[in-house]
Amino acid sequence: MADLQVNIAGVTFGNPLIAASGTFGFGREFAQFYPLSTLGGVACKGLTLRERAGNPPPRIAETPGGMLNSVGLQNPGVEHFIREDLPWLREQGTAVIANIAGNTPEEYCKMAERLSEAEVDMVELNISCPNVKQGGAAFGTSCESAAAVTAAVRRYCKKPLMVKLSPNVTDIGEIAAAVEGAGADALSMINTLTGMRIDLRTRRPILKNNTGGLSGPALLPVALRMVWQASSRVKIPVVGLGGISTWRDVVEMLLAGASAVQIGTVLFSDPYAPVKILEGLEAYLNENEIPAVSELTGKVKPW
Repeated sequence: MADLQVNIAGVTFGNPLIAASGTFGFGREFAQFYPLSTLGGVACKGLTLRERAGNPPPRIAETPGGMLNSVGLQNPGVEHFIREDLPWLREQGTAVIANIAGNTPEEYCKMAERLSEAEVDMVELNISCPNVKQGGAAFGTSCESAAAVTAAVRRYCKKPLMVKLSPNVTDIGEIAAAVEGAGADALSMINTLTGMRIDLRTRRPILKNNTGGLSGPALLPVALRMVWQASSRVKIPVVGLGGISTWRDVVEMLLAGASAVQIGTVLFSDPYAPVKILEGLEAYLNENEIPAVSELTGKVKPW
């Protein structure tokens, strides 16, 4: 049987499948379907310093090949997570990744410092959030701001630090290199692309926020390209996400340069997707006599 274990920044995952932040909550609902130990890890719902209600509805819309969302990081806040959700998660036999989001570097740093004292395995830094001190542009859209917030959080974060990159940039490789230079231990990519849909009857955007994040199968080719570009620029591990729905998608992402993957939108239509993906992945490895899943990472052969 093939070895499915992977190591990301010193954290061991039982297999390369991680539930993506924002699609899995804190895991309680999915634990009704299968043990969470089925997954290599869980990236928890994005946390903010204080409880957040999110954006007003409508905030989800279907699209060809995916969905748009502008949920707005609804969550109970970092203290509630540590007190109420983390103890239960720690008993589920899977790695726990705390995803954090903020509007100022200070907010990020306070959460990273607090979570460093908690029993999480890794912190995932979401830099797709607007930097209110710099006019609202997302932290992750320039090398300077991405590196600055990463460096600031690095000083407070005692856990392995994974930075989640935005695809809404001109050169993902430059951003990846800047974040690595600022102290990131790993990268996760890609976050959602900005998109929009319009109601033909009202002539208004379907989402109350006008635009939202596009996720789902339509993203896969973009995510593969960006993971390939970034992994060729950095030495730290890359966790690939964006449009993964099948074991074939996972193999492609690993070949492109990812060391592990995150799955998200597919969970809304098929909560059993991780079970099916793992079965297919293991069968592929065994049929091709590949002894360890880690041997696939970066083995694409460009023309």
